[in-house]
Amino acid sequence: MRGYPARARTHSDMAQSLARQLAYPFSLARTLHYDTLACQLCRDAPAVRDQADAALTVATAQSFALAQATGLITRGWAIAVQEHSPEGLVQIRQGLDLYRSTGAEYQRPHYLTLLAEASGLLGQPEGGLAALDEALTLIEKTGERYYAAELHRQRGELLLLREATSHSAQGGREQHEAEWCFQQALGVARQQQAKSLELRAAMSLARLWQQQGKRDEARALLAPIYGWFTEGFDTADLQEAKALLDEWS
Repeated sequence: MRGYPARARTHSDMAQSLARQLAYPFSLARTLHYDTLACQLCRDAPAVRDQADAALTVATAQSFALAQATGLITRGWAIAVQEHSPEGLVQIRQGLDLYRSTGAEYQRPHYLTLLAEASGLLGQPEGGLAALDEALTLIEKTGERYYAAELHRQRGELLLLREATSHSAQGGREQHEAEWCFQQALGVARQQQAKSLELRAAMSLARLWQQQGKRDEARALLAPIYGWFTEGFDTADLQEAKALLDEWS
């Protein structure tokens, strides 16, 4: 999240190697889980699916309920991203139900935001917005805000999707609210020094500004944050940012 995806993956690989050397199933399940999240943050859906499957294999054999739940959630997200299949949503919801049944609260806002993103990919903005409302309530209850920037950004994207799919006469209001969400996401990411999430928020706001005919403002927003990065140029977010900047040059 701080903007060093290559270093994150290196440390994650080291953790998995150590866990396999120890041959301790719980450590392996946890390292696979966090590598799955690292892949998800890099938007590498094929890697997410592979690591989620590996985590589920260990978790099922050992009856690790939390690892089973998170494996289902992340695998469902990967299926939704790769295939735009309803099966992705089904697995995310199954994972969330299992997670909730354990009484766990930690990281639920993150997982609900993945549900919201998958709902948007499948053209279901209302379901996604409901998931984000639940995530926001949890954040206010627990104070767990590490994924709050992405929550706000996804809300803005879903509002724009709802406007596009409903052809609502309130389109101007939806765009205004979406822009506010993107600004919120930018503010949170900057406060947390979460450069990767700041880049995502900047791209969402820049795309909206481009649609509104404010290309110069869009480029001025996106170029500095893209220029900050020193690694991870093979990740989806940085590739998309570069493509946008090249288009606007």
